[in-house]
Amino acid sequence: MAESTTKPAATTLPKQVFGVEVNNHELVKRAYDAYLANSRENYAVTKTRGLVRGGGKKPWRQKGTGRARFGSSRNPIWRGGGIVFGPQGNENYSKTIPTNQKRQALRQALTIANKAKKITVADFVSKDGKTKGAVAFLAKNKLERRVLIVVDNKTPELERSVRNIQNVKLVQSLYLNVFDIMNADAIVLSKKSVDAVANWLAPAGGKDA
Repeated sequence: MAESTTKPAATTLPKQVFGVEVNNHELVKRAYDAYLANSRENYAVTKTRGLVRGGGKKPWRQKGTGRARFGSSRNPIWRGGGIVFGPQGNENYSKTIPTNQKRQALRQALTIANKAKKITVADFVSKDGKTKGAVAFLAKNKLERRVLIVVDNKTPELERSVRNIQNVKLVQSLYLNVFDIMNADAIVLSKKSVDAVANWLAPAGGKDA
């Protein structure tokens, strides 16, 4: 059975992580796009003229027909021919962002969510892994639509309890990302996860770490 202990988010969230200055959203967008790019699966593969089946016979003789000369019906300009400059399955779409910028983007995303009053501090516990307890927890805290639950330790019981609930995602605190934060309509942070996120993202010496 899931239990919760809810506290006002404004009094428990450290300002150096959840209350930073957000001048523009450019950095947040870069981190958002990088997450999508790094999650992209490279399945598209096209065949060049050398890989397309057939076309071994010359379509017509070289001279005397009045038509342009062709050596194969698998020429790229013919229907059914090969593809020029198409994806080969070895393209690298990943994007990299410096660690300090990535953490700053996370702080800005959390600040945006906090200002929009999307963040709730509540301890989500499930000892039996049943969905019923997770549903009761969501109803008690009036959490609807897309919900992101952040815990300090993601156990199999917690994962199993929310696995079959639509639009609910469970994530460990140190695996937070801008994509999940910006797409969530409600974010639930456990007390320990708040401390973990603060220790992870708080800038060292007043500078971005």
